[in-house]
Amino acid sequence: MLFLKRLLRTVFWLYAAIFALSAWSATLEVTDALGRKVRVNSPVQRVALNFNFEEFTAVAGKDNWAKVVGISRAPFEGWRPVIFGRYAAVIPNLQAMPDFGHSEDNTFSAEKVIALKPDVLFIAEWTYKSLQTARDQIEAAGIPIVVIDYNAQLLERHLSSTRAIGKVMGTEARAEELARLYEHEYKDIQTRIAQAGSAPKKVVYVELGQAGPDTVGNSYSGTMWGKMLNSLGAVNVADGKLPGPWGPVNAEAVIADNPDLIFITGSSWLNKPKAVKTGYQASPEITRASLKPYAERAGWANLKAVKNGEVHAIEAGLSRSLFDFVAMQYIAKRMYPQAFKDVDPEASFRRYHEKYLPVAYAGTWMLPIK
Repeated sequence: MLFLKRLLRTVFWLYAAIFALSAWSATLEVTDALGRKVRVNSPVQRVALNFNFEEFTAVAGKDNWAKVVGISRAPFEGWRPVIFGRYAAVIPNLQAMPDFGHSEDNTFSAEKVIALKPDVLFIAEWTYKSLQTARDQIEAAGIPIVVIDYNAQLLERHLSSTRAIGKVMGTEARAEELARLYEHEYKDIQTRIAQAGSAPKKVVYVELGQAGPDTVGNSYSGTMWGKMLNSLGAVNVADGKLPGPWGPVNAEAVIADNPDLIFITGSSWLNKPKAVKTGYQASPEITRASLKPYAERAGWANLKAVKNGEVHAIEAGLSRSLFDFVAMQYIAKRMYPQAFKDVDPEASFRRYHEKYLPVAYAGTWMLPIK
């Protein structure tokens, strides 16, 4: 009898342990930005992160960076070193984070990803589509890939990407709050535009202000800034003039279209002395001084945008992000001043920092030349 009692007690505790283990470790089904159903073992302990670093931070929280074991360093530290430095100052493991390469410079390594033994790889849609062989190798190694996409500037992809990050990282409530914030701001912008009436559409030109005024930088059509302009009801100068989603627009074509508004995107790029300077360390004076030579380009003096002071600097990183509604507010406010007279894009961005990001708001992110 005593033996039987001990046996039953042992069986009981064995089943209890199995139940507890199954409750602690489960398989989640996540719907990513492309609508793919991806199965991820939860809770994840090791994460590989290819892009959307600020989005990951906002949704998962700073503490979940402790689970990140590797990143594509080029699009974070290489493209925006000042921003990277700000995050590295508050995220202990970021500065020494292993690099598994990047698609645009052909350094992305499936072998390096696999060697990191991540429980999940978050990857940008444009990287996912360009690396079929690498992604097949990674998935064959049993590593699930969750595709994230903010580049397309589609509301549904912003929301699904945000919720996917939250579900994988165990921060679903935070993700839902951010998704609802984005959806509210996006729809508020659309409502205000609809109420603005049927005034003639503004002709708008956006250019990457990286190499200086003597070099015509990329413009965008159907994606990123281009898709944003379409959603705001603008006539995008770049539409119909590019062979792909981005590239330079012929200088004479810009002059011929005579835009009402011009936005030159800037950032904190290193070794780009002629670039428009925006971001955490840029003062309004620094930003305007770097923008001025662009407005003084040959043939631009008689453009409506130049004559009316509607040449603007705006941070390049304000597109294709979870906080790109700030850029939409700023551009819409210049297009429909009455409808957006009570909207303060800078205050919106400051609030976003205070609530969701571990770095303090500072600097200059968007402003007119005058």
